[in-house]
Amino acid sequence: MLNIHDLTVSFSGEELFSGITFKLNAGNRIGLIGKNGAGKTTLLKIISGEQEYDSGSIAIEKDISIGFLKQDIDFEEGRTVLEEAYEAFKEIKSIEKELEKINIELAERTDYESEYYHDLMHQLDDLSHRYELIGGYNYQGETERVLQGLGFKSKDFNMPTNTFSGGWRMRIELAKLLLQNHDILLLDEPTNHLDIESIIWFENFLKNFNGAIMMVSHDKMFLDNVTNSTIEISLGKIYNFKKPYSEYLLLRKEIIEKQLQSQKNQEKEIKQTEQLIEKFRAKANKASMAQSLIKKLNRVERIEVDVEDNAVMNVRFPVSIVPGKVVIEADNVAKNYGDNQVLEDVNLLIERNSKIAFVGQNGQGKSTLAKMIVGDIDFDGELKLGHNVQIGYFAQNQVDYLEGNLTVLQTMEDAATDSNRIRVRDMLGSFLFRGDDVEKKVKVLSGGERNRLALCKMLLAPFNVLIMDEPTNHLDIASKNVLKKALQQFEGTLILVSHDRDFLQNLTEKVYSFKDGNIREYLGDINYFLEQHDLDDMREVEKRTLKENNIDRKKSSGGKKNYLELKQKKQFQNKLNKIESEISKLEKLILNDDVEIYENFEKISSDKDFFKKYQLKKDQVDDLMEQWEEIHGKLEVL
Repeated sequence: MLNIHDLTVSFSGEELFSGITFKLNAGNRIGLIGKNGAGKTTLLKIISGEQEYDSGSIAIEKDISIGFLKQDIDFEEGRTVLEEAYEAFKEIKSIEKELEKINIELAERTDYESEYYHDLMHQLDDLSHRYELIGGYNYQGETERVLQGLGFKSKDFNMPTNTFSGGWRMRIELAKLLLQNHDILLLDEPTNHLDIESIIWFENFLKNFNGAIMMVSHDKMFLDNVTNSTIEISLGKIYNFKKPYSEYLLLRKEIIEKQLQSQKNQEKEIKQTEQLIEKFRAKANKASMAQSLIKKLNRVERIEVDVEDNAVMNVRFPVSIVPGKVVIEADNVAKNYGDNQVLEDVNLLIERNSKIAFVGQNGQGKSTLAKMIVGDIDFDGELKLGHNVQIGYFAQNQVDYLEGNLTVLQTMEDAATDSNRIRVRDMLGSFLFRGDDVEKKVKVLSGGERNRLALCKMLLAPFNVLIMDEPTNHLDIASKNVLKKALQQFEGTLILVSHDRDFLQNLTEKVYSFKDGNIREYLGDINYFLEQHDLDDMREVEKRTLKENNIDRKKSSGGKKNYLELKQKKQFQNKLNKIESEISKLEKLILNDDVEIYENFEKISSDKDFFKKYQLKKDQVDDLMEQWEEIHGKLEVL
């Protein structure tokens, strides 16, 4: 479908990456990973045709359609949900305007026998035929069906898009992608702002998508559940393996360890050869042997070990002053947007040094309560801050408050005070903005880099209560780990709004669950919260009602059918496990062969049996992958 060869991209004379080569075929679900600023979003923009590249080539099959889901959604003000979803049908909407124009003109004219009138009738006939051909008479019903499948109700269709949260607006964008039937999907951090329910829906959609997918994501669980290949961009190079993220990490580590061992063995052999050369060089009768060894040494291709980018942020959240015992107290707090009652009769008391997680679906009031606490929005009821409380607030859209035309350094200096201005450069260095990086304008930074800058800027003001709304959006996996460690060491009060269970684990000691305008308190960490629901993971918490309804329906339809389905599912799963085990064994053997070829090519180049067996293993892996996909497809249907 798409072939990229030797792609090179630079900015201001500095190479971002070079020699990028890979193929994208139907059925590929590639996770594109790497540090913030490595060039992941740039690569997606180049493939989509939005950005130029310096050299190399991109070959795309004829009539291939590419859909691009960007990090930041920019809807036109004033459109309703339906109107925005209809933007998926550019040609249909264009023809509708032409048809309306022609029909108005035909209704006004009376020269029925004129050539112009007949031309209008021909245009009407041609356009009507094209309109029917591309689904003009069905698209409205199809749009409503897809929107309802994504959780929208009929009453939502005519509401303006700007009245919805980021997660719901992302669903509208997903609906547009669905309706356009693209061959290739490019997804830039698609789970940002999505609640768990919508992530589950999106995972299922991607698993059943027949085209090719390339996605940038820093959600480890999402990558493992969806992808079948991983491409990492690191220090200008790519590493491409047919493995989901977690398996890729293990394989990459194994390869580097083998490279290090091979390099160590080679260096030992080189040292021995050099000692022989020195020994023979001094003897006239051994001079020719010394020259032979020198030539042999010059022909040796030195083994290189893949360089890893291990640079990470250095973050610490200091507490300003010690506040009173009670830091936040809410009494009968409520908030509504018109007829939409988001929160009602909320009562809570948060004590000093509490570590709290806000969880729940989008639109249930988590971010609303955070904004009420920091005084960003009005509300009903009473909400008091305790003695000496100083709040640090990281909003979900924090990066929107950064001025794009300022440099990184100017952004920090403008927010600094006389007491901390001298530390600005050191602070930026701790957040990986070093050397000339501080002179970059904010608008050219990646989403993750802007998030790092927003975190750094937040540290310029003193606080003892830290409220963070989805702080991990756009952050690469290494940066998320560093942020988590810094929050674990924070000695003040912490309130986290997040859908990321992996991030929340071992970070909070109390959970507030938001649902239907109310808040329920769980005196334990995120794992305790899940145990109380007798579920394995946080995703199932928000799907429980649907799950219970399905179970009830299955019971009422008869236990025998349910038993047979479960038995068949188990058989399919066992087959998948067996195939995966065989693939894993073969790939380890292939990896060993690769190392053998690399180290002893001259020795084995004439061994036809070796290469025959090597190719046979690769063919077996391909066959097993096809079997896996076929069985997995049957399991998905069940």
